[in-house]
This record gives sequence, C-alpha cells and structure tokens, in this order.
Amino acid sequence: LPTESEIPLLGVVSRLYHQKGLDLLIEALPSLLQNSIFQLVVLGSGDPKQEEKLQNFAQGHPNQIATQIGFDDGLARNIFAGSDFFLMPSRFEPCGLAQQYAMRYGSIPIARKTGGLADTILSHSKDCKQATGFLFKEARPDEFINVILRALALFKDGKSMLKVMNNAMN
Repeated sequence: LPTESEIPLLGVVSRLYHQKGLDLLIEALPSLLQNSIFQLVVLGSGDPKQEEKLQNFAQGHPNQIATQIGFDDGLARNIFAGSDFFLMPSRFEPCGLAQQYAMRYGSIPIARKTGGLADTILSHSKDCKQATGFLFKEARPDEFINVILRALALFKDGKSMLKVMNNAMN
C-alpha cells in the first residue's frame, strides 16, 4: 500500500475461518469502502472462499487494501506495529493473543466482545481515560461497521487517539 500517514490503517493477522469472524469484514467492506477513508492490510490463510474474496477486494482497491495469503512472522509483526487499529471480529475466542500483541505495539484492537477479547480490552466510550480498544456485541456486519466508524472518528482526534494507544500499550 502507498504510505498515507493521514489515513488510518486497519490490520488483520488471522486464520481465515468462520470462528475468526472475518466473513463479517468481507460483508462490511462494500459499505465501509463507500462511506469511509481507511487502508486495510490482511495477512492470513484458511477458507479458500474468504481468501479469494479478500484478494478480489485488494485487486479492486489496490491503493486501499492489501492481502497476503499465508503466514509470515516478520510481516505479522510489521502489521501489529504499523497498523492504527487491529481487527478481531471473532465469534468466540477463549484467550486471544493477537489483540495483546497489537496492544503492546500500540495498535488499538477492534474486537467482538467474547471470551479473552472481552477480558483484555476495555471498550472505548466517550471517555478515553481507561479505554484500550473497541468492542462490539453481536456478530453482525452492521455492528462491526458501527464500531469501525467509531474507531475511525477517534483517529481524527489525535489527542484522544494517543491516549487510547498509550492505555493499550500499558
């Protein structure tokens, strides 16, 4: 992707299976692409249909979406460190390590409120004092879109964004 420091970068490092909820992202992308400014980078493999759909989005939006099928530890760490927000719309997640890696690198997680994700992320509301990320309840594309839009709004408020990033890293 071209470097665009003024545009928020959303990152994904995941297996591409129903449990991980990335089908919600696939369903949400048309609306998000139409109504928001962001870039997205995806690293993962799994369900061939999800792989193909994510690759098609990247081909159709080469300056906005990049998809790498497979796994590369160095690239994964670059995504954790380089993204502004880290997407984890998991349907269930007993523990969850990726959100903790992302937080340590300063990438704010956007995740479904389930299992270990709910245990490790303090959801952003109007007050940024304790927030370490964003959570949504139901595994539905509209809820995922709404929480992403809230995160993108935070990005525009540099002071609040920095506060949540610092909270996450701590």
